[in-house]
Amino acid sequence: MPRSLKVYIAGVVALGAVALGVATLVFPAESPIALVAGGGLARPSTFEILLGVAFWTALTLIASALPVRLPLGTQQAVAMAPVLAAITLGGPAVGGWVAALGSTEVRELRGKIPWYGTLANHAGLVLPAIAAGIARLALLEAVAGGDTGNQGVDFVATMVAAGVFFILNAALAGALLGLRTGQPIAIVIAGDMRETAFNNIAMGPLGWLMALVYGLQWWATLLFALPLYTTRMASQRFVEMRDMFTQTIGALAEAVDKRDPYTAQHSHRVKAIAVDIGRVMRVNDAELEALEWGGLLHDVGKIGVPDRVLLKQDRLDRDERMLMNSHPVKGAQIIAPVTKLAPELPIIRHHHEWYNGSGYPDRLIGDEIPKLARILHVADAFEAMTSARPYRMTPLTPEQAVAELRKFAGVQFDPVVVDAFVKTSHVDGVSDPGGLPEPRQIPLIAQASDRMATARVEATAGAPADRA
Repeated sequence: MPRSLKVYIAGVVALGAVALGVATLVFPAESPIALVAGGGLARPSTFEILLGVAFWTALTLIASALPVRLPLGTQQAVAMAPVLAAITLGGPAVGGWVAALGSTEVRELRGKIPWYGTLANHAGLVLPAIAAGIARLALLEAVAGGDTGNQGVDFVATMVAAGVFFILNAALAGALLGLRTGQPIAIVIAGDMRETAFNNIAMGPLGWLMALVYGLQWWATLLFALPLYTTRMASQRFVEMRDMFTQTIGALAEAVDKRDPYTAQHSHRVKAIAVDIGRVMRVNDAELEALEWGGLLHDVGKIGVPDRVLLKQDRLDRDERMLMNSHPVKGAQIIAPVTKLAPELPIIRHHHEWYNGSGYPDRLIGDEIPKLARILHVADAFEAMTSARPYRMTPLTPEQAVAELRKFAGVQFDPVVVDAFVKTSHVDGVSDPGGLPEPRQIPLIAQASDRMATARVEATAGAPADRA
C-alpha cells in the first residue's frame, strides 16, 4: 500500500471518529427521530429515540446492501436518502451514527474488503453526514432562527444538506480510489460526480419526504422502498449500458486490428497513450472520453482497405497509397450514424492531418486540426513506430521514436502535444532530445490559401509514422 494511501486512510478514519464523538456530545438526538407508536404529545423516552435511530439505520442498511459500481471504480448506493431523513429528524450526530452503522455492505461482511478499507469507507460517509447536518442547522438558524415549522425553509435546508453530503462524499471516495489505483484524484472525483450528480440530487427531496411522512405515520416510510429500488436499478442499467457500449467499441477495434497480425491491440495501446496525453494537457472529462473511444475507433475505416494494400510489405504505389489514405474518411462515414459518437468523428477523420498542412484527408493546418485529433496523431505515431509492421519489421526503440517526434514537431506533429507526450509514463526513463532552442515555426492560418502549392507531400512521405 502506498504511503500516501496509508496516511489518507489514517487521517480520514481518525477525523471521522473524532467528529462522531464531538457531534454526539454537542448535538443530542432531536425528538422527531423517536419512533412513537402511540403518537402521544409527551416527550419521547430515550428508548423511543434509540428505536427511531435503529429504524433509520435498518433502512440505510437495506439501501446500502447492493451498491452500483461506477465507471471509474467507486461504489454508489441509494443510502443517501435515509441518511438525509435521519439528519432532518435527529440532527448531525444521529445522521453520523446512521451513516456509520447503516453503510455496512454485504461485501464487507464477506471479507472482500480489508478492515482498513471498511473503516475508510464508513468514515467517508460519517464526515459528510455530520457536515451536512451542521450545514442544515446553520441555514435554519440564519434564516428562521432555528424554527423547523416552516416547511419551505426546511426543504431548502435539507437540499443544501444534500449538496454538502454529495460533494464531500464524492471528494472523499474519489480521493481514496485515486490513491489506491494511481488514477488522478481530480479526474476520478469529477468523473463520478458528473455521472451521479442527478441521481444524488434527487435523493434530497426523497429524503425530506421520507422524514415528513415518518412524522405522520412511521410505517408509511416503508413505502419509499419502491422509488429507492427504482433509482438503484436505473443507476445499474445506466452503468451496464455504458459498459456494453464501451465493450462493443473495443470489440470492433479488435476486429479491425486482427486483420493484420502486426497491429493486434494497436488501438487499445493508442487509446491509453492518447488518454494519458490528454490528462497531461488537462483536457476535460468529455474530451478524455472522446479520446478513449476515438482511440479505439481511429482505424475502423481500414475495414474498407483491401488486404493486398493493408498487408503489403513493400512500398505502396500511388493508387495503393490513395486507398490507404482513404481510411480516415471511411471510418468517419462508418461512425457517422451513431449519434453518441459525434464527438469522436473529428478525431477519426483528422488523425492523419499534418501540422504544416501536408497531411490528409483535408490538408488542415495548425490549429485548424481539432485538438483531440492532434493528440491522437502523436499517440498513433509513437505506437506505430515502436511496433513491428509489414513495411518495417524492426521497430524503433522508444528513444528513437521520441527523437522522431521531436524532429517532426512543427512539421507533422503539434509541438505542444509532443511536449505533453514526453511527460507521460510511456516514456519514463527514455532519453529526450528536447525541444529546439529557438521557437518552432508555427504555421499561420493565412498560409492555408496556398497550401496546395507549398505542401511537400512527396518529400515527407518517408516519415516513419505515415502508415500508422
